[in-house]
Amino acid sequence: MSMSMNQSPILEVKHLQTYFDTPRGELRAVDNVSFTVSAGECLGIIGESGSGKTVSCLSIMRLIDKPGRIAGGEVLFQGRNLLALSAKEMEELRGTGISMVFQDPLTSLNPVFTVERQMCDVIMRHRHCSQKEARERAITVLGQVGVPAAEERVGQFPFQLSGGLRQRVMIAMALSCDPKLIIADEPTTALDVSIQAQILDLLQDLKTQFQFALIFVSHDLGVIANLSDKVIIMYAGKAVEMAPTETVFDAPAHPYTVGLLHSAPNLNSDRRFPLQPIEGVLPDLINLPPACPFSPRCGRRMPECDEKMPPLSPFGPEHLLACYHPVGREA
Repeated sequence: MSMSMNQSPILEVKHLQTYFDTPRGELRAVDNVSFTVSAGECLGIIGESGSGKTVSCLSIMRLIDKPGRIAGGEVLFQGRNLLALSAKEMEELRGTGISMVFQDPLTSLNPVFTVERQMCDVIMRHRHCSQKEARERAITVLGQVGVPAAEERVGQFPFQLSGGLRQRVMIAMALSCDPKLIIADEPTTALDVSIQAQILDLLQDLKTQFQFALIFVSHDLGVIANLSDKVIIMYAGKAVEMAPTETVFDAPAHPYTVGLLHSAPNLNSDRRFPLQPIEGVLPDLINLPPACPFSPRCGRRMPECDEKMPPLSPFGPEHLLACYHPVGREA
């Protein structure tokens, strides 16, 4: 199920299922997840480690390796089902249609090649241009993402750049072939707070300027609040709440969402208003019961919560919720 949009979405993910075959059994990393994202829009995905955020993004890019497999669903990019494309067709689409910015730029960039070599390889591969044209394009895009002295920096190796500059290079590579969708998987986690803010402002400005769709994955609620237009809360491979960003932060309805907000520091956090961690741990994804996966950790738990997974259903304007006993509404 997806929220209605005023325009046709760039990406429609429908009932995505990504499983991993392990010696202990089938691990359902992403289980029946659906969402949409449109041009010029940012979709934020929030959840604890192991909730299925990154696996969802890698599934969209068709970058799931064995023992993982996409077991079901559809990923429609501009109407084309990516799960039905050949490996060669998907390779052509990566970079030109969809690009991804990974968490750690130092491990994403090849340490033995210059920035120019790495960017030009991508640009020449997808834009079918000369080495000279590719270099000019690389310098132009590096300038667009705020890399100072781009003509000089383009000849440097990744280890010669700061963390913030490396991340700007990664964003430049993602933009170099004019994609319609960029997926950013926790791209600011390894950066200090001031550089993180610069990168977030940059992404916001670039999204507005070039009108690409953006999927931003993070465990940082503050980042998501400032950048995204709508939010998905994921837990144990499932989407448990979807809503516009303002709704999620001003009137959260799922107990897990409320728990995440209460466990995050804010300006009022001190000894009088201590953080409230969510008790318990994520369930074993191999032996998930048919019930609500958050039930063992939930203070609003009732007998029906342990019997059947609540469906993701309309709860308000553009608000979807999977909970029998939402916060703010008594049973």
